[in-house]
Amino acid sequence: MNGKIALITGSSRGIGASVAMRLAQDGYDIVVNYLERQDKAQEVLQMIHSLGRRGIAVQADVSDRRQVEAMFQAARDQLGEISLLVSNAGIAGQAQIQDLTEERWKRFFAVNVDGAFHTVQCALPNMLHEHRGCIITISSMWGLRGASCESAYSATKAALIGFTRSLANELAPTGIRVNCIAPGVIDTDMLDELPPGVKDTLADETPLRRLGRTEDIAAAVSFLASEEASFITGQVLTCDGGFIV
Repeated sequence: MNGKIALITGSSRGIGASVAMRLAQDGYDIVVNYLERQDKAQEVLQMIHSLGRRGIAVQADVSDRRQVEAMFQAARDQLGEISLLVSNAGIAGQAQIQDLTEERWKRFFAVNVDGAFHTVQCALPNMLHEHRGCIITISSMWGLRGASCESAYSATKAALIGFTRSLANELAPTGIRVNCIAPGVIDTDMLDELPPGVKDTLADETPLRRLGRTEDIAAAVSFLASEEASFITGQVLTCDGGFIV
């Protein structure tokens, strides 16, 4: 492998952006993936460069296999082979099950589950050749417990957990580690759509009495990608302030 090179899907903002910055601080060169917010991706890229690390920003819809393949080719051409994949891109939304359209259901799975499948398959050839590498998926505590009016989102995040555990078993003999992080309620712009007061209620319901920060998840990714975690694979690290203890 050509050094430490990380690709983080959905990394123009929110959790993904914090993960990209933390990994740059850890010495990784970074592929910033975005779908629509090129401006935000460029901001993240500038911060990565300010840390003395190489980086590129690549637009790709992870639900589209051809776009994912093109993103990995761009990464190889400009940085090198990916040694760390963080499958973070995802969509969320609330709806009662009777109001959830088939189109919306399929879109959730296309981005949240198919996206992980596509990126993992594209990252694996060189990892298998080198007999090393690290894959981290970003699920949710709702993938463990389920959430009212979020059946599609919860189902996709539960699927990611099953995918991670199975993949970890399959790839362990090759030296590739696969783990999952299940965030709790993280204070990102995704929460801005909630009715007034709901964020305060969620913070009160969290045993640590606060919402999570994107930096909390980035720290968990940093740990699982580190040498200190070299004997950890197939695990789901719940980072939720004790919400579902």
